Amino acid sequence: MKVRTRSSAIIGALFLAVTLPLTLTTASADEPSAAPSAQVVLTEVARAQGPSAGAAGPDGKVWIAERAGTVRVLGDYGLSDPVLDISDETTTDGERGLLGVAFDPEFAHFYISYTDLEGTSTIDEFAVADGQLQPDTRRTVLTQEQPYPNHNGGDIKFGPDGYLYIAFGDGGSGGDPHGNGQNLDTLLGKILRIDPRGGEPYAIPSDNPFVAEEGAKDEIWAYGLRNPWRFSFDAGTGDLLIGDVGQSEWEEIDWAPASSKGGENYGWSSMEGNHPFRGGTEPANHVPPVHEYDRSGLGCSVTGGFVYRGEAIADLAGSYVYSDYCDGTLRTLRIEDGAVTEEGDLGVQGGEVISFVEAGDGELYVLAIGGAVSRLDPA
Repeated sequence: MKVRTRSSAIIGALFLAVTLPLTLTTASADEPSAAPSAQVVLTEVARAQGPSAGAAGPDGKVWIAERAGTVRVLGDYGLSDPVLDISDETTTDGERGLLGVAFDPEFAHFYISYTDLEGTSTIDEFAVADGQLQPDTRRTVLTQEQPYPNHNGGDIKFGPDGYLYIAFGDGGSGGDPHGNGQNLDTLLGKILRIDPRGGEPYAIPSDNPFVAEEGAKDEIWAYGLRNPWRFSFDAGTGDLLIGDVGQSEWEEIDWAPASSKGGENYGWSSMEGNHPFRGGTEPANHVPPVHEYDRSGLGCSVTGGFVYRGEAIADLAGSYVYSDYCDGTLRTLRIEDGAVTEEGDLGVQGGEVISFVEAGDGELYVLAIGGAVSRLDPA
């Protein structure tokens, strides 16, 4: 690991899913129709080398991860020199790289999620003092071997409960050949929930849904996921939203209320969205997606976003903003009591949208793998 003051990141080709096209599901008479869009523009505020993820940091700053292994801080005049560089410890081969970053609620620790040179998913922690990383404090919190170089997941977020949530894909290849999605004896194909400061190397919250259940990993919060590339918590309600990348026909967004006790089974690989996958049978405890769209014209890989809780765009308040890597259009959903009541199209194109970042003030940034770091602004 190197902490540098000069730029040295390089970018590989992206990676998330096969490049099959897709379209939004056509609304039927009893489905919500597209709502009038808020008037917005995308304002490019910086250029990065393969931006992959970001997080709200100390002093209201946004920290941006670059897939090849560097982290930079967004300021008034663009991105800083790297404050962290692990480019000699990771690779952009397949879907690998520096895939997620997060601060704990007190901004006392910074976490990175990356795949090492052997392809093992790794969560590392750094202490933070006076807004600065302390490189000598680095420690590894959790690792997970990956059988293939795709579907690594890699997103990390702190929930409203103060615990660290970690998204892992099903392990890769195609069609979940090892059946990891429905297997509770592996961390693959899951959302995990851990307490990174409660033990060595971490503690497991006692109220996790599978604690002490024979044949199940205690770290699991939810399962039945193919590649939960990006997930988020609604800053207003605490609800969990997951963008789960589909196999070949359906992209899905999953939702769980803040009151959830965990244990949701989102169906993969018995199900792809609401549809049995390759003759699979719907599990009795399947939690269907709150939204899905098929791949017949517009894209290939859902990029989960955030519920907008900023103040700059009043008409967008309470809407979930998301996109698709292959389509790039920013779209919205309004969700009430676990059901979509409105669908919207913001009419702006973000390029190959790889991630969203929620700033400390609730405003949203859009990351395109080609390098654009853009802020969603009122038109």
